[in-house]
Amino acid sequence: MGKKITIEPVTRIEGHAKVTIHLDDAGKVDRAFFHVNEFRGFEKFSEGRPFFEMPQITQRICGICPVSHHLASSKACDAVAGVTPPRTARLLRELMHMGQVVQSHCMHFFELAGPDLLLGFDADPAIRNVVGVIQLDANLALKAVALRRYGQEVIRLLGTKRVHPVFGIPGGVNAPLLPESREAMLKPLDEMIANVQAGIAVAKGWYEKNRALVESFAVFPSGYMGTVGPNGELELYDGQVRIVDRDGRRLVQFDPKDYLDHIAEHVEDWSYLKFPYYRKLGWPDGTYRVGPLGRLNACDSISTPLAQAELKAFKQLNGGRPVEQTLYFHYARLIEALYALERIRQILEDPEICSTDILTPWSTVTGEGVGCIEAPRGTLFHHYWTDENGQLTKVNLIVATGHNNWAMSRSVEMVAKAFVDGSKLTEGMLNRVEAAIRAHDPCLSCATHAVGQMPLEVIVYGSDGREVRRIERA
Repeated sequence: MGKKITIEPVTRIEGHAKVTIHLDDAGKVDRAFFHVNEFRGFEKFSEGRPFFEMPQITQRICGICPVSHHLASSKACDAVAGVTPPRTARLLRELMHMGQVVQSHCMHFFELAGPDLLLGFDADPAIRNVVGVIQLDANLALKAVALRRYGQEVIRLLGTKRVHPVFGIPGGVNAPLLPESREAMLKPLDEMIANVQAGIAVAKGWYEKNRALVESFAVFPSGYMGTVGPNGELELYDGQVRIVDRDGRRLVQFDPKDYLDHIAEHVEDWSYLKFPYYRKLGWPDGTYRVGPLGRLNACDSISTPLAQAELKAFKQLNGGRPVEQTLYFHYARLIEALYALERIRQILEDPEICSTDILTPWSTVTGEGVGCIEAPRGTLFHHYWTDENGQLTKVNLIVATGHNNWAMSRSVEMVAKAFVDGSKLTEGMLNRVEAAIRAHDPCLSCATHAVGQMPLEVIVYGSDGREVRRIERA
């Protein structure tokens, strides 16, 4: 009889998950599964609430990426209220979003993925963590801490709190940017840009030394999704959603409010997390990846000079074809952090940024609204339906990690088959499987937000491996 290896919990991710690896009689990997085994209920328990409470409710889904939910919700509330925020309000929301991208991306690269890259996949788990990174290179670790602190400070200066800010409201934001806060954000920018560039140099050096690993670690074709601006440039706050195929050809580009016309969700019985796909191609041909790798493969350019130079290098990794190597998620993540810092400067230098024209009043309720934003982990949709009084009757959230569910599952199985040998199992082998998940930077608290009666299946097997009894609850 074959054996089963269970990795539980998967470490250095946000949320709870496990991996099961099924071995054949020779100890080789037959199948591997990525199981999301936590459960949350935001879609259902939001029903009956006034729609304008949602920017504060939905950001409680997560303490790592609350800003993404806060702003996507604010945009959905704009649509429900039938208003367009003033230009300054839109810039201020984008400014907060750029702070979120900086703190989230830099935390992931330096503190969650960094221990694997800098210390090695086979390093002692006792040191293969942020403490080990500090011991290896204290100066680099300090740069990482400074970057996260800076991103969080941008959020705090706008929304009064680093986590779960109070800022976006239907029609705009609730406070202008003070001139002294603007100066506080501008002052460290050159240092922060240099810190990210130092991280990029570290990443490039690692890729050069580990090219064989990069080319054998969860490399597979897929579609790619990301939001782009009018000229196909990378856009993290607003724009149209673009999906390209495995060759980089555009499959579709659409207004976010039409997402249900283009995206469907598939269900597997071994995970609480759904599998989105592009409707026209069907399941599984329509599967795609989102997040930094997906966005850089989908976009044509980046509007800031330093990040654009890095994008050119990224685009040439596969000779102009989409980058399929999963470990390049980390490089793409740093390119986006560099863009976010450059974009912060552009926004802060806008002459209208300290204007007090920050709110468009509203008095009607349209009954429906969609908000979309590129969260650090990928494309995020908030969709609300209300009655005539503005009370929510239905809520649908498609979260970035959900989009990447198929890709994470594919990566887990490929890495397990390539690196795990059940006859001489080592901790480092299993850590590589976890690293395949970490590359996607999943946020499972965000992704498992549905509600209803949780399905339950208990299967009893006899000593010969045959099923004896099955108990199911739908």
